Amino acid sequence: MIRVESISKQFKLYRAPADRLKEIVTGKKYHTDFQALKDVSFTVAPGETLGIVGQNGAGKSTLLKILTGILLPDCGTISLDGKITGLLELGTGFNPEMTGIENIYMNGTLLGMSRDEIDRKKDAIIDFTELGSFIYEHIKTYSSGMTMRLAFSIAIHADPKCFVVDEALSVGDAYFQQKCMQRIRDFRQKGGAIIFVSHDMNAIKVLCDKAILLECGAVLEKGVPEAVVNRYNFLIAKKNDSNNMITVSTKTEGQSYGTFEAKIKNVSITGDNSRSNVMRSGEYATITLEIESTKDRNDVTAGILIRDKFGQDVFGTNTFHHELELALRGGCVVMCLFRLRMDIGPGKYTLTAAVHSSDTHLADCFHWADGVASFEVAGNTDKTFVGMCKLYPDITVRN
Repeated sequence: MIRVESISKQFKLYRAPADRLKEIVTGKKYHTDFQALKDVSFTVAPGETLGIVGQNGAGKSTLLKILTGILLPDCGTISLDGKITGLLELGTGFNPEMTGIENIYMNGTLLGMSRDEIDRKKDAIIDFTELGSFIYEHIKTYSSGMTMRLAFSIAIHADPKCFVVDEALSVGDAYFQQKCMQRIRDFRQKGGAIIFVSHDMNAIKVLCDKAILLECGAVLEKGVPEAVVNRYNFLIAKKNDSNNMITVSTKTEGQSYGTFEAKIKNVSITGDNSRSNVMRSGEYATITLEIESTKDRNDVTAGILIRDKFGQDVFGTNTFHHELELALRGGCVVMCLFRLRMDIGPGKYTLTAAVHSSDTHLADCFHWADGVASFEVAGNTDKTFVGMCKLYPDITVRN
């Protein structure tokens, strides 16, 4: 169990190193105060994964450094039921002039492992890294991916109660990332707690039980990952809209936000054969957006986004990327139809729709509507498959 209660952290920012000495000698203030964290509280239970999202500078790295003991909070308390390890900035706790195997002993000691414990686990740590003979080379000769392999292996073999995963994991190759994620899942199934920090919103929604959104050092939102990610998207759109104040409305069919200068009145999806929102994989379907504008516009983009039951983005597109011009007239309703073949796996899905300018909603977001419609894929029109999407292989058997 990890319990964080009302922690705050402030830094003194100086324009020049000499200002520190001037402040000590003269007693005058030569710094500005920067509040990195403000009254942050949360808990992570055994076997639970907490996602932390936020823009650069929101306080994520400061929070992780406090959790791992690199920094001390100015106030508040942190209760840890055991050891906490993980990946922060690559190279933390490593000496580039030492070999990989020498760094295993040094970094392992910093993580609280005894010499005997490292001796017992050394072979397992090396085997997991798959570095081969490079384990005897100096760290300064390693690539970032090789450094990540060694750092992850040492941290996960330190038998922590909580494991912190930062963006450092993203530098590895796809194969080793999958290997790390499987090890993290095993760790979680055995009762380990995980704190996962990422800019990959799909990963947050799929891997985490709950999430928090940090903004300017404070917790802006906490709860179900999909809701937190939606709030994060809204925050990004709001900051990029310099002309209009964006408002939010929460409805039974989902969450929507935007300037509402153009509004999505209705969204529906119908299968060609089923004539309903329940269709078979491979069946063609039509997604219809009814859009109304308060004034004439010629620079409008309409888009759709399909998400699975975990809130993971499956497919999205818009009129801009298809080089289609969409003009709106004040007070009139325009129908925008997307016809596509539903080559996705059986399951339940939701539709998100958006109206904005340019290629993304980050420019001028008129209306973004989350979960405004739902549909289900059941059965197949063709051969059975497993997974999220259907591919079309040519299979040849040769003797």
